[in-house]
Amino acid sequence: MNTATATAAPAPLLRVERLKKHYTAPQRWLTPRKPPIQAVDGVSFTVTRGETLSLVGESGCGKTTTAKSVLRLVEPSSGSVQLDGEELLGLSAHAMRLRRRDLQIIFQDPYASLSPRLTAGEIVAEPLRNFGMHSRAERAERVQWLFGKVGLRPEAVKKYPHEFSGGQRQRLGIARALALNPKLIVCDEPVSALDVSVQAQVVNLLMDLQAEFGIAYLFVAHDLAVVRHISHRVAVMYLGQIVELADRDALFSAPLHPYTEILLSAVPVPDPRTPARRLLLQGDPPSPANPPAGCRFHTRCPLAQAVCKEQAPELAGRPSASGGSHQVACHFR
Repeated sequence: MNTATATAAPAPLLRVERLKKHYTAPQRWLTPRKPPIQAVDGVSFTVTRGETLSLVGESGCGKTTTAKSVLRLVEPSSGSVQLDGEELLGLSAHAMRLRRRDLQIIFQDPYASLSPRLTAGEIVAEPLRNFGMHSRAERAERVQWLFGKVGLRPEAVKKYPHEFSGGQRQRLGIARALALNPKLIVCDEPVSALDVSVQAQVVNLLMDLQAEFGIAYLFVAHDLAVVRHISHRVAVMYLGQIVELADRDALFSAPLHPYTEILLSAVPVPDPRTPARRLLLQGDPPSPANPPAGCRFHTRCPLAQAVCKEQAPELAGRPSASGGSHQVACHFR
């Protein structure tokens, strides 16, 4: 008998399977019913503890809708979302509210996501107060501690949001997300509204907090330079579906899907002596209300053949030069 014991892979913190979100247009009198908008259509992925999984793709591909569906800020049409093995989509409103202590979000716009009527200290203390945690003195002490963790001065607790810069406001949003010691934070393009120098500070702050507290991030972004810096794995989305999912190094060094190759070719090259190899997408993306049959990318793909118009490729594993996981949905890769 073989006495060697294989080390079991850790159970994922978040498991998303066949997630769909279809928007149905309201039916008007004497008008034909419009087809539903397939914003997210059959997305599956996992996130482990302390990991950053980034969702990337062009605008309108379903990144933010996927992230908000995981939190049930947008109610999914179907599928499964499990946190620590517990199914979230079947929970009642009350049970889901209690579970939100483990699920937080950092919004894209640091100007619109903070109440102008509350002080900075009240904003960060609000989650603690909503869940009845700590006494008033203990909440004030924790707010001071959180301000220190995100790089804000303790005296800033009495200021209002309009008195902060954009980067300081986003730090305030991060402190609010940290208040309840969450297991998973959805970062919905948290640095896209900030200056480049401030972006680097906020991204490094997120990485430091992850290393200290073991938080998992579902990171939504379109800036591939930021994604390469912060991610452990990357999922590329196109028209509501994941077309490639791989470890960061494998994806950036050897992308497999033609759409991923085109996305990466658009990243600016910092060295002016290095010639840019720019690949251009032909045409416009199809409507999510009427996606093409077969592979959804075939109308713009340079590799498309007859089978692509008839049969949708499955997201399947492929050999990776780096030895990590690499999945792609393509008939020819």
